[in-house]
Amino acid sequence: MQKISTLFVRDPDDRRYVLPEVTPGCEWVIAGEGIPTRKYDGTCVMLDGTGEWWARREVKPRRTPPPGYLAVETDEVTGKTVGWEPIAQSSFAKFHAEALANLAAEAAGTFAPGTYELVGPKVNGNPERKEQHELIAHRGAAQCDIPERSFTMIRDRVLTFHTSDGCEGVVFHHPDGRMAKIKARDFPSC
Repeated sequence: MQKISTLFVRDPDDRRYVLPEVTPGCEWVIAGEGIPTRKYDGTCVMLDGTGEWWARREVKPRRTPPPGYLAVETDEVTGKTVGWEPIAQSSFAKFHAEALANLAAEAAGTFAPGTYELVGPKVNGNPERKEQHELIAHRGAAQCDIPERSFTMIRDRVLTFHTSDGCEGVVFHHPDGRMAKIKARDFPSC
């Protein structure tokens, strides 16, 4: 798991927002490559190839990582390290267990290794408006209609998705594995 690049460059005067400049390495999105999908607002979990579940965890500089933590990448600007901790010791363990229990018994074993978004009533204030805890496969995320790949069109569509159904943003998936994201809150009007 590497941190997904933000599609547009952050404003150096107010890092909460983006400018209408493409982040170097994300030009492929504007060129029309890749598939835009819904960015779910929950917390990322992963099922590894051995059947173990992990929770995404960010560790701030000068903080001790939790036991069993697998560091993946450190952000050079913020000094934060992103990685995985065993789900059993995560603050989301109970909600993850509920999501698994909410599945029919026959479906519980059908998870393929990969990443999932844990969403539900006790996750991030429930922006997805779920009645129970669920796991949504990132590889199966709903596609978004963005007919033109310009800053203005992407901004307008992301803000419309956010207003109409609470969608956090969009993740663009390139066939070669590259990804780029943009969130509604990256724009000043949100």
